[in-house]
Amino acid sequence: MSTAQDVRAKLEPVLVELGLVVEDLSVTPAGKRRLVRVLVDTDISGLDDADTTTTVTPLSLDDVAEATRAVSDVLDTTDVMGAAPYVLEVSSPGVGRRLSSHEQLRRQVGRLVEVTHPGGSDTGRLVEVRADALVLDVPATKREPARTVTLVLGPELHAVVQVEFRRTGADGATPDVDEAGSDEPATEGDI
Repeated sequence: MSTAQDVRAKLEPVLVELGLVVEDLSVTPAGKRRLVRVLVDTDISGLDDADTTTTVTPLSLDDVAEATRAVSDVLDTTDVMGAAPYVLEVSSPGVGRRLSSHEQLRRQVGRLVEVTHPGGSDTGRLVEVRADALVLDVPATKREPARTVTLVLGPELHAVVQVEFRRTGADGATPDVDEAGSDEPATEGDI
């Protein structure tokens, strides 16, 4: 029986070619089959460490579909899964998950994020992720004027991307709805 590490080792080189990384991977028993869940995200290893503000384009449904095809091809053409049947789910991490690593936060620059920290919580546009801190532009409310908040990264800081259905850009135009905010798998089927 294949372990998640064996499957990851087979998938990572193929996904890197697509500009993706394996964010998480699990292989779990599901009756007579196994469930293979693969979470993919944008590879940011090519960003310069000094670049703390460039927006990383979120994954689209097309990106996840392409990743699904690539993962399926690898699992079908190698013996990593053996002869036992399995169900494959490939998706982006989606919104609502806790951002726990510097890389996860860095991918979210430009998005609306709620951050809980020892001093309370703030919701604002993530504009910068440094090695030791993040910077939020918090919009004005009835009680407080707009402000910029710098928060030190650490285990007590909890950040979650907020769903935005419409966002007006700098030019006044409204971009399309963010396609990568789904927690639902792009493809689910028996292999």
